Amino acid sequence: MVYERENLKHDSVGAWAKRLYFASRAVMDSILRPYELGSTQWYVLYRLANEGPTMQRDLVRMLQIERATLSGIVATLVRKGLVDQTPDSVDQRQRMLRITRSGKKLWKELPDPIDLILTTAFDGADPAELAIARRVLQTATQRLNNHILEGNQA
Repeated sequence: MVYERENLKHDSVGAWAKRLYFASRAVMDSILRPYELGSTQWYVLYRLANEGPTMQRDLVRMLQIERATLSGIVATLVRKGLVDQTPDSVDQRQRMLRITRSGKKLWKELPDPIDLILTTAFDGADPAELAIARRVLQTATQRLNNHILEGNQA
């Protein structure tokens, strides 16, 4: 009985979502490795290339990572000459990030790992089933985020 319950946990929607995440991350890392970029570095460049200058604190929220983690990633991108980090004109403690000319050049050369992942993983899948899967995972994510905001602990 306990074995059966444990086995169901490892075959749950959540378990498969986690496996998909890890497989996607591995594909993304393999695509970006020749460019000496990690997936979070790619997401920072994506944001700056497509949305323009962005406050570093906004990236913390958007990427849902720790401030210290992002600081290290940004420092690496600055050291590589791909991102420029300047104090905000209003609040000198805050940092504004911009993609550099070198960063734009690299961005144009990079393959789109998200497109490859989505095409490989979901090509030929029934759009109605994908819509259901998206809705189920979206609702589950919202419920867990609300649980955290309410301060409830299991």
